[in-house]
Amino acid sequence: MKIKLSIAAAILLLSSSVWAQVSLRGKISDAAGQPLVGANVWLEELKRGTTSDRFGGFSLSDLSPGTFQIVISYVGYQDLVEKVELSGTHELAFVLSEKTYNMDALVVKSTRADRKTPMTYSNLNAEQINKNNQGQDVPFILQWTPSAVVTSDAGTGIGYTGIRIRGTDATRINVTINGIPLNDSESQGVFWVNMPDFASSTNDVQIQRGVGTSTNGAAAFGASINLNTAKVNQDAYAEVNGTVGSFNTLRSNVQFGTGLLKNGFSVDGRLSKISSDGYIDRASSDLNSYYLSAAWTGKNQLLRLNVFSGHEITYQAWNGVPANLANDWDTRTYNSAGTEKPGEPYHNEVDDYRQTHYQLIFNRAVAKSWNLNLALHYTRGLGFYEQYKAEESFSDYNLLPPNDSIQSTDLVRQLWLDNDFYGGVYALTYAKGKVDFSLGGGYNIYDGRHYGKLPWLQYSGDYAPGDKYYQSTSLKKDFNVYAKLNYQLARNLYAYGDLQVRAINYVLKGNDRQKRDISLEDQLRFFNPKFGLSYLPNSRSTWYTSFAVANREPNRDDYLSALPNAPRPERLYNTEAGYKYAGKKGALELNVFHMYYKDQLAVTGQINDVGAPIKINIPQSYRLGIELSGGYQLSKVLRFQGNAAWSRNKIVEFTEFVDDYDTDFNWLGQKEFVRKLPDLALSPALIAGVELAFSPFQNGTWAEKQNLTLSLLSRYVGQQYIDNSGDASNVLEAYTFSDLRIVYQHKGQFLRQVELSLWVNNLFNAMYASNAWSYRYLYEGQGAVDQGMYPMAGRNLMLGGKVRF
Repeated sequence: MKIKLSIAAAILLLSSSVWAQVSLRGKISDAAGQPLVGANVWLEELKRGTTSDRFGGFSLSDLSPGTFQIVISYVGYQDLVEKVELSGTHELAFVLSEKTYNMDALVVKSTRADRKTPMTYSNLNAEQINKNNQGQDVPFILQWTPSAVVTSDAGTGIGYTGIRIRGTDATRINVTINGIPLNDSESQGVFWVNMPDFASSTNDVQIQRGVGTSTNGAAAFGASINLNTAKVNQDAYAEVNGTVGSFNTLRSNVQFGTGLLKNGFSVDGRLSKISSDGYIDRASSDLNSYYLSAAWTGKNQLLRLNVFSGHEITYQAWNGVPANLANDWDTRTYNSAGTEKPGEPYHNEVDDYRQTHYQLIFNRAVAKSWNLNLALHYTRGLGFYEQYKAEESFSDYNLLPPNDSIQSTDLVRQLWLDNDFYGGVYALTYAKGKVDFSLGGGYNIYDGRHYGKLPWLQYSGDYAPGDKYYQSTSLKKDFNVYAKLNYQLARNLYAYGDLQVRAINYVLKGNDRQKRDISLEDQLRFFNPKFGLSYLPNSRSTWYTSFAVANREPNRDDYLSALPNAPRPERLYNTEAGYKYAGKKGALELNVFHMYYKDQLAVTGQINDVGAPIKINIPQSYRLGIELSGGYQLSKVLRFQGNAAWSRNKIVEFTEFVDDYDTDFNWLGQKEFVRKLPDLALSPALIAGVELAFSPFQNGTWAEKQNLTLSLLSRYVGQQYIDNSGDASNVLEAYTFSDLRIVYQHKGQFLRQVELSLWVNNLFNAMYASNAWSYRYLYEGQGAVDQGMYPMAGRNLMLGGKVRF
């Protein structure tokens, strides 16, 4: 009996020791035996990973026994995928082969940051993008990243959407696709609704917070977003996606690719259609888009042609909901658009716009350490928004009335934008030993036409169909050149320098809707230096600090509101310092930022000669904050990740102008108030988010083909002042919302992947608004304020399915 017990105890002891001591160690090198530093190591089934150290070594411990798929990846090398059987301690050697045919990672290298770049950034890979992709616009894919706040006019993320990062609005966020500028040259904003379902064609995204590295296009005056679609898929594929949800939301897309053919050619494509009634009344969207990419890859070069287009028809929900209605479930969907028409609201109060992009990208490894990237681009945009207007004066449209007794008319007007945007960007990069160098830049031209038409008038007067009652032309030329150097000063210390020169010439001719001559010309020259240090004591830790300067030109509205004067350009001084850690089970990032603005343009309440608000240069304002993000593998099946940002966002001092209706009831004067240290508008002091992901099946044969993940995500956005007055009665209340995401995947042979997903958005049915506008005035000796809120939908569902062949 004692012998049997001893044998059982030994077996039990041996079993427990095997389970406790399973580990994997290895070394990663290239074909010449040189170690690869910072290579990514990932055990797919266990959701565990690490990176190689400066000797190419790595280690993963506390693993479960079994057979697992290991994936090793490194920029410029082919991914290595192998099966490894773990039952004890293993030491393996892995040799990666250089990519001789796939240079897509180098297309965006010059405009992106990496571990040695002393900037604050976040990366999202294809898996992270796809798991949040419900067919909503790109901002809603990015809403869980640090310091991000998103909004939707329709309340659902489909239609007109926006994103603010660190309180910085969309006109100050630089966006590029494959390094090519996307921001509208005049407004400097990005209208994501013109690119429906674009996330489905995006391979990865990098968000740089603060000034970041030099890039092409609009000034990065608070953040930059770089999307990359230039990926060569090795294998042929076909994929069908479908989503149905609340508010009659329907999304369908078909994606396909030939894979890399023997002659080096490949073709990838996507067709998408999205429709939704929206949460707000009549806030419907009818969206169509396509993406087509043809590429040829040789041993040392890549030639790619991308063509993508989007057409959107959205019923206008721009006005927001009056504040007294927005806090009531029965009235918070009210939409005033189209209600000037007697009887039923006007059926075609829509925004109708098509935008088509063409990109020709050439990449060549000139020598072993040199790489040249050239790109030509052309964007064609054409569309209008339509409005029903009641009792409009003929004189406001440069028309003569039909007779003396009729001086006004109901009418339908269309405000058209017809534009062309084209140019080229380039980058020459060199990387060898201690030196990583880039020389790049671009030259881009915007040629735009603004005009108005009247497709219907109750009384036509002398208007002839097809006439334009106002028109203007715009020509903007934007040139920039930059040089970046990252140099290894010592064993683990890197110095970074980045110098950019930007030249802008803007010419505007014609008249606006108020019949003003808006002709102007402005020439601006900017110098944007950036410097920093990075310290990498080991393969897991990074310390960095940097200082950067950015300059931003006024946009079209800034110029027009200030006529006949011209506003001054803005300047930003940005300091960043941070620490990053990537461990076996978790990661942590902490950074401190200071953004000091000189001459920031802001609305102060002052109006011009036609009663429109003017943006005034405010001498001094700043943002000071801390951002924290990270994640931890709590167990084999449970993972936590989250982020939080605390900030102080202030104007040092400015003069506010408030309309005074007590001066004259028929016309108003303005009173001045000096405001000291008010908060910058729409800049919450605290933004935080968490995600708890539960994946119950991580071991065994069944888990090799099946995967189930349940995720609970929550977001908190603190109180925001709606304007710059600091008035405690004019705020957007803090809010919290939570989403539940359930995703099931099955992998097979013919059907490579079948996926079912369920999203329960706003799980706890929180009543909140994500954006607002306000108008402050004096009446009968008292301060008053009108507010418009943009409520988000209550609890709503999205059910998705995907089949990949």
